[in-house]
Amino acid sequence: MSAIFPLRFETEAIAMEPVVTVGLDGSPESLDAARWAAEDASRRRYALRLMHAWVMLAEDENHAPSENEQNYWAERIVHDAHAEVRKDHPDLPVIEELVAGQPLASLMRALSESEMLVLGSRGMGTVEAFLLGDVSLGVVARAERPVVLVRRGLHMAERSGSGRGRVVLGLDPQDSTDALLEFAFSDAAARGVPLEVVNAYHGHGIHRHRNGRNGRHKRNGNGEAAQQLAKEMQRRLDETVEPWREKFPGVEMIDTVRQESPTKAMVHAAEGAELLIVGRRLHRAHRAARIGNVAHAALHHAPCPVAVIPYD
Repeated sequence: MSAIFPLRFETEAIAMEPVVTVGLDGSPESLDAARWAAEDASRRRYALRLMHAWVMLAEDENHAPSENEQNYWAERIVHDAHAEVRKDHPDLPVIEELVAGQPLASLMRALSESEMLVLGSRGMGTVEAFLLGDVSLGVVARAERPVVLVRRGLHMAERSGSGRGRVVLGLDPQDSTDALLEFAFSDAAARGVPLEVVNAYHGHGIHRHRNGRNGRHKRNGNGEAAQQLAKEMQRRLDETVEPWREKFPGVEMIDTVRQESPTKAMVHAAEGAELLIVGRRLHRAHRAARIGNVAHAALHHAPCPVAVIPYD
């Protein structure tokens, strides 16, 4: 069984507040994840938990550790992350926590107690990077709550302005879910940026930009069949997002139907975005953990942080 050592609580009531948890491993990527999570927690008025899990943790000895003591570097990881997020968010409630246990099991436990789990991702595209990210991928494949992966440098790109602009949601109207739409609209509203809802299909694409209830239309297609298919895909998307657009009238919305495979469409749509949101269907009847093709491609190749939202 894992042992949990809370190192410090910033406020007495913090345990009662909604929490965003960051899994730390001492890497630069996890430090960027902590910065991203601190900003998100501040926007949402949540507390932030900085957690590090290591099976070799010793029981806390109630004194300042030296470099020769077993827990020194574990505590250093959490303390350094705390100091980093405190620079920009001095009033954010923060929990520091060490857990004596396997990282995957410990992160899953933390996620069950959190609104969201944020992890660093070492970048994708090579066998080495895939293996280094196996804990993060394992969490995503088993999670029943939102998980966000942040690659090194993407957080700073967002803050510098090169990554600002919109939140992107990948959505299939035939397989839509309130969990995805609520997360996406709420996030765009909190950030004060437009939300682009993208649906991809194998046919000729159309694009429409909508600000409020008025929109501009631009369609491209070859032949009547292609035009009819485009209209039908747009109609389904409109019907799916309409109730949520009414719930969030202040969110500028861009809905896009693309002639492209869903995996490629999500990666392309994420260019210049602050966050890409994709869904992952829960498979409780199967023992094997699954991510899904679209989420897998997004986590490996998207040029921005990726939020994976599980749904039934």
